[in-house]
Order: sequence, then C-alpha cells, then structure tokens
Amino acid sequence: MSDYWTPAHQAVEQEDAEALARLLAAGSDPDEVFGDMTLLTHAIDAEGDGCLSGRPLTVQTMAVLLAFGADPELADPDGRTPMDIADHYGHDLAVKLLQGHISRRATDSRCGRRRCS
Repeated sequence: MSDYWTPAHQAVEQEDAEALARLLAAGSDPDEVFGDMTLLTHAIDAEGDGCLSGRPLTVQTMAVLLAFGADPELADPDGRTPMDIADHYGHDLAVKLLQGHISRRATDSRCGRRRCS
C-alpha cells in the first residue's frame, strides 16, 4: 500500500476493481477527492495512462465507482469533469459509460426515481 494515496485512490491507481469494490462496500466515499482528482477522474486518468503504455483501455474501475454511486458529472478541484478526462484520452468506452449514467440520472431526477412511461 502506498503512503501517498488513500486506500481507494491506491486501488484506482493499480486498477484493482475488486479491492476498490471492497473499500466502497465498507464505506469509502465514491466521490472522494484526493489531491487534484476525484476517484472517478483518477480512474479515467489511470486507464488512459495505461493505454498510453500499451495496455488496452478498460472501464472496470470506472464501472465499480459508478455502481457505488460516484457522480459522473462531479468536477475535480481543477474543474475537470470525468467527461473532460475521457475526451482528453479519446477513451470512447468511458465516454459511453458516462453518457449512459448521466442520461439515467437525468431521467431518474425527472421521474422521481420511478419508471417513466
């Protein structure tokens, strides 16, 4: 474990979706901010960096965060939204996942979290 990152940010940095899910299930805040990143912006940044070093783009840590209620529109302290980071990396999988969650949130808020007909 790193002395630099919080446990949740360390799991994101290592792209360890299982450890991240355990931490979130135990009460870690899915919208935690550390340094200049939210967990979600950090996840997209880590995935994008991994791709630059030859690994395939993934969305596992992002999906875990979103499943545990991370805000897909929450900007980091520098004002960058998850979509900004995904666009920066050309991370189309992340863009689609974020668009789906943003769209569902908008529908849920209009319909009071019940199904609209």
